[in-house]
Amino acid sequence: MAKITNRYQTLIDGIFFDHYAEGVTSFEFSRDELIAKARELEIKLPRNLGDVIYSVRYRTPLPQSVLDTQPEDREWIIEGAGRALYRFRLVRETRIVPREDLVKISIPDATPEAIRAYALDDEQALLAIVRYNRLIDTFLGLTTYSLQNHLRTTVSGVGQIEIDELYIGLDTHGCHHIIPVQAKGGSDQIGVVQTSQDIAFVEEKFPGIRCRAISAQFMTDGVVALFELVIQEDSVRVAQERHYRLVPATELDDKAIRDYRD
Repeated sequence: MAKITNRYQTLIDGIFFDHYAEGVTSFEFSRDELIAKARELEIKLPRNLGDVIYSVRYRTPLPQSVLDTQPEDREWIIEGAGRALYRFRLVRETRIVPREDLVKISIPDATPEAIRAYALDDEQALLAIVRYNRLIDTFLGLTTYSLQNHLRTTVSGVGQIEIDELYIGLDTHGCHHIIPVQAKGGSDQIGVVQTSQDIAFVEEKFPGIRCRAISAQFMTDGVVALFELVIQEDSVRVAQERHYRLVPATELDDKAIRDYRD
């Protein structure tokens, strides 16, 4: 993994400084440039070129040389700019991490044992846990239905995107809500790019219907953190956050249940 990270960072560093000049806050590059730069630097590319971009978006920091060009309270992001196009853009610095001071709400664990046994990765396991335990319903106070997971689609001006899972929700008045969910396991970070892409998808495909962008993240001891996110001034903001601990029904605390009610 360290070798892959170094390879990807070297490639992104080369692409960045092919375009960057002092004072520049945004520039685009193409997927073909990744291929050409890899040949120039004699870097072996993965079959899935998107893994290069995904890695520096969510798993690892950008190269230090790129970070050194960031003004205070600003950071570079890489977003889609159209078909096979990407954009480096300077935005307000954003870090969404679970708060340590929030109460952990105990929920009876309804996850089938087979799912826990055969889930292939953290993201898949997290999506299944959220779905089987109806955590989106509990979190938003809606009745929700999973419409599709790992939805690959395109958005005008962005290009191809993938939504981890898409829900539709109904409130007590019968109003509809579209709920894109992104799942982050391990060391993956919640960022502005996927949230803004999810919201752009809903605005384009479901105009006039309220978007409730959700991020789910594993914490320690299997606790699931849920965030409702909005975009304000190019930054991801947390509208609400809750932490859920899944436990056997026999381990529910009667006093805690009463406290939650009160």
